[in-house]
Parts: sequence; C-alpha cells; structure tokens
Amino acid sequence: MKRFLARYADAMDRISVFIGHGCSVLFFACIVASALEVVMRYGFDRPTLWSTELAMTLCASAWVLSVGYVTQRHRHISITMVELLVSPRVWRLFRLFQMLIAFGAVAVLTAALWKPAVKVLSRTEYSGTAMNSVQPTYLKVLIVVGCAFYLLQLLANIIRWAQHTEGDVSGGH
Repeated sequence: MKRFLARYADAMDRISVFIGHGCSVLFFACIVASALEVVMRYGFDRPTLWSTELAMTLCASAWVLSVGYVTQRHRHISITMVELLVSPRVWRLFRLFQMLIAFGAVAVLTAALWKPAVKVLSRTEYSGTAMNSVQPTYLKVLIVVGCAFYLLQLLANIIRWAQHTEGDVSGGH
C-alpha cells in the first residue's frame, strides 16, 4: 500500500508540474491579446470587442489550473515567521494541520460549486458583454476542475508528509 501511495504522489506531482508549466502559455497568450488591443485601439483607432474578455479568461484559467503546481511546490502564501519561532518537529505538525484544514475547506468549496457547475452545463450562461461569450459557464466548470486538482495534490502532499518524502518545504525563504 505504501508503494501504491508513493506512486500516486509521484504521478500527481508530475501532472501538477505539467499543467503548471502549460499555464505559462496562457499568460503569454494574455500578454499577446493585451498588446494587440493596445495597437488596435491607439494605433488604428479600432478597439476590439473580445480582447479584454479573452485576457480575463486566459488569466483566470491559468490561475485556477496552476493551483496544483503551486501546492506541489509549497509556494502558497504562508506566515514563515512562525517557522522561525517553533522547533522543526512542531513546524512539521503545523504543515500537516495546514494541509488538513486546506483539504477540508476546498472540499466544502467544491461541494458548494458542484451544483452551479452542473446547472450551467445544461443551461449555458453568457457574459452579457458586447462579445457575449460563454465565459461564465466555462469558468464555473473550470473552478470545480481546479478544486479537484488542488484536492488531489493536497492528498499527494499529505502522503509525502506521512512517508517523510517531502522535498523543499521552506516556503521560498
């Protein structure tokens, strides 16, 4: 069982890193869309209807999907001063407590978002902007997917904690 859990944690780490690196392309596409809008608006006096909505959707997608990567790398915002004040053993217990609290909170969030996400799949919602895209439908479903990635990576991190196979958990300092 220990080997199976370790293989799960390894696989989840690889998936999170792959998706996290892939999200960098979404940020780059957002930069391109925003730069194009500046050129069209101020260079040709022909602003687009779609660039702002596209940029928001791309950045939101990258932000939501990269949560597994951030969790795998232990790079969430944290109060690192506490780490300096307590012993390594106590800090290790604090990390477990933090992961368990995060898992519970995200599980509740996922449960709360599930019904609205399923509802928009049967009745598409539109943004109401000039472009009138399906952005609300897309983002409601994507947030549930992001929560699932977060939960799966938290589970992998908890397995690593229990097996004492965590990598760098210094939080960036």
